[in-house]
Amino acid sequence: MFRIVKKIPLNPTVTEMYIEAPLVAAKALPGQFIILRVDPDGERIPLTVAGCDKKAGTVRIIFQIVGATTEKLNHKKEGDFLQDFAGPLGRPTRTEGLHRVCIVGGGVGCAIALPVAQKLHDDGCEVTSIIGFRSKDLLILEDEFRAASQRLVVMTDDGSYGRKGNVCVPLKEILDSGERFDEVITIGPLIMMKFVVETVRPTGIPCTVSMNPIMIDGTGMCGGCRLTLHRDGKRVTSFACVDGPDFNGYEIDFDEAMTRGGMYRTAERHAYEETCRLFRMQKEDA
Repeated sequence: MFRIVKKIPLNPTVTEMYIEAPLVAAKALPGQFIILRVDPDGERIPLTVAGCDKKAGTVRIIFQIVGATTEKLNHKKEGDFLQDFAGPLGRPTRTEGLHRVCIVGGGVGCAIALPVAQKLHDDGCEVTSIIGFRSKDLLILEDEFRAASQRLVVMTDDGSYGRKGNVCVPLKEILDSGERFDEVITIGPLIMMKFVVETVRPTGIPCTVSMNPIMIDGTGMCGGCRLTLHRDGKRVTSFACVDGPDFNGYEIDFDEAMTRGGMYRTAERHAYEETCRLFRMQKEDA
């Protein structure tokens, strides 16, 4: 069992937790993830590691409340325990040999991008970070990104904070001005990453995306996280849990990934609504 040491609401739909998991904390690197279960009968969900304190033996996770399991997780309190917390899984983000990098994060994907930006910054890399949110109310991690970046651009869809627009606007401006990076790393919603890749493509700059599709076991056996890549004129199947989660953005079939990601949307919504109903009933009975 894994104890919740600290729980902090970051905005109305995003929560930060610190989990006591010393074996995971000792080995986890930026870009890797864990798979957890809230209770013995719960489903397994992947969450990317948002940071580790090796001395304290804690792992930081940041999650958005979007389904039944994240709703259950959000109802846990400090001092409560999680059933499973397995990891670290996946391959860490490659940061060696990079001198100028642009990090592009969207929404809760910024929680995944932050430790990558911090690692690059600690290694002496010049980091430009562009982070985007729907509105000011959903903004997270601004101060930490600012500390890890030589330049930070904050975007909101409605213009309630920072600049108005999506993350591709300042990215295109920077690239059109002639600036170049060793790599662009983007993490966020699939549609956002697709357009970031297309913005970068004309420059030929390597563009890495972090994929977080449906996962069950996290070891490559279930096949739920399979992705189609277009490589050397061929369609290649890869598995995000063992081959990723980082991939060459130019190779990803984003349209297929978005279609597969929405396959269970109706069932997920039903499970979420049922979970919320049960919590309401428990509250009324208390």
